[in-house]
Amino acid sequence: MTTELRTYAFVLAVPDLPKAAAYFQSALGFKTDWVDGDNWHTLSRDGVRVMMGHCPDQIPPEDLGDHNFFGYMHVDDVNALYAEWSKTGAIIRKPPADKPWGLREMAVGLPDGHRFMVAQVLGRAS
Repeated sequence: MTTELRTYAFVLAVPDLPKAAAYFQSALGFKTDWVDGDNWHTLSRDGVRVMMGHCPDQIPPEDLGDHNFFGYMHVDDVNALYAEWSKTGAIIRKPPADKPWGLREMAVGLPDGHRFMVAQVLGRAS
């Protein structure tokens, strides 16, 4: 089993593009694919791609409440990814926990208030 993320792509409006890109790189282990000046950054890890646009004049993600979730990703071993991201400074909103719908999930945050979920199917890995 690995911590390999499944293929997903997201487009995300962020208020502070350099800060968001740096967080994806340093805390979440993403690599920069391309940069369009101060407007766009695209980063990826395994099969997950995030295209971030600089949108400083929009509603701050932290003000969106439950609507600040942007993604749901699957891994083979959510505990291993939790251990990795805990060491790199990722914002873990909720640590891995078994859910009655057959998944082990954790919630991850971004510095601007966006959130996403990572899960594994129960019965796989640790």
